Amino acid sequence: MYPDHTPHPPVQRAVEIHHPTPYPPATVSPAPIVPVQPGTVPAVASILLPDGRVVTGYAINPAQPEPIAAKPPVSRTAVNVALGGVGFLAVCGGLILLTSFIAALTAFITQLITLAAVIFGGWIAVQIFSASGHQGGTTVNIRKAVIKRNKFYS
Repeated sequence: MYPDHTPHPPVQRAVEIHHPTPYPPATVSPAPIVPVQPGTVPAVASILLPDGRVVTGYAINPAQPEPIAAKPPVSRTAVNVALGGVGFLAVCGGLILLTSFIAALTAFITQLITLAAVIFGGWIAVQIFSASGHQGGTTVNIRKAVIKRNKFYS
């Protein structure tokens, strides 16, 4: 509205007309003619439309949908979970056997070390406590010694 509260006059807009530009028809090279056996040519069918026109062409067999695959009685996910569980149990069993083997090997090595210590200690004891007498070496006679004021008197 104008300041004097009179309505605006209607606005005239220019009309633009667009004409589509036709494209020339595409030139298609004719398809090669393939010889067809006489018995394989499909029959020509004609259809009368309600407005009186007749459409003639080859009959086309409707496309058959792909048969639906039969659903297995057990889902694949359930089978995969079960197989994973069986594999996990097999691994756990193998780990238990492995730890048992390691424990047995450790006990065996400990027994070997203990046996070696007993044999070697026995050999040392025999060498020390043998009653074969002196087999050479230096004989030291220890007598009563007197130590006075950090001096040794024999």
